[in-house]
Amino acid sequence: MRRLGAAAAIAAALLAGCGDDDETTAASEGPPAAGGGGTLTFALPELPATIDPLEARSFSDQLVTRQLHEPLVATLSGPYEDRSRQPGLALSLTPSSDHTIWRVQLRSGVSFHDGGPFNAQAVLANGRRWDSSAAGERLLPGLFAVDAPRPGEVRFQFSRPRRDLPALLSSPRLGIVSPRALRPRSGESARFRVVAADTGTGPFRLGSRSGEALSLGRNGAWWGTPLELGPALDGVGFTAVVSEDERLEMLASGAIQATRPVGPEGAAAVATDPLLRISGEGTAEIAHEASVRGLDQGSAVPVLSRVWLTTIAG
Repeated sequence: MRRLGAAAAIAAALLAGCGDDDETTAASEGPPAAGGGGTLTFALPELPATIDPLEARSFSDQLVTRQLHEPLVATLSGPYEDRSRQPGLALSLTPSSDHTIWRVQLRSGVSFHDGGPFNAQAVLANGRRWDSSAAGERLLPGLFAVDAPRPGEVRFQFSRPRRDLPALLSSPRLGIVSPRALRPRSGESARFRVVAADTGTGPFRLGSRSGEALSLGRNGAWWGTPLELGPALDGVGFTAVVSEDERLEMLASGAIQATRPVGPEGAAAVATDPLLRISGEGTAEIAHEASVRGLDQGSAVPVLSRVWLTTIAG
């Protein structure tokens, strides 16, 4: 009964969360092609406690917020075994000779889900928030100033050499949020508004949420779609199932299509089922149906815009 209830909760959340976005998009110019389409159902031990990237500590938090909020640094490829590579929101990062100052060239033509522009001012608001918060200080040690010397460019200044900045800025916890989601909007000592929803630039938008399920719908206006970066999925549904045994039972029965985490015994059980797979390594392992492709991305938190569903498992 619990398995059927969780599956029903996912379906209800997807219908409630994705319909409004699809209707709105279709009423304007129509959504871009969604590739293979369909929805991915994903079971986690708990639903995310927050969609604020800076406070996203658990895997569940980071998995959901990463689909909504993009970090400045990313290397993206599309679904269907696309092997091309595209940079994310930051087109380039150029350090000073001593690596204490980094200039970041921003991608143009990007909008937040709330319609606001992604630009240098938006990055400044996020940078000020990082610089004035304990979490930001831990993620970007030594950062003392962020400014915008010219349109489309921001500059990060550190108190000591920071050769690893590109890697640091790829963290899901440093996802860029709309200034409208911050109070104050300047970002200085800002807090993420609890009621904020359309807060990112990512390939998916927040749908509905209940006690057992949360849904994301495809962002038809995502900047990556014209570059053939996806998303192939129309939506993603998440449900909370504490027991790993129960999550794996749901996976084997087809009630869900992916789950994480998976312990050694669970991984061994998955290996005996020809219709199931394990993608990722160590703490990043995800068990999923063989019909789900594109999860093996070599990163701790997958970007689901690259995932697609096949009609024949194998």
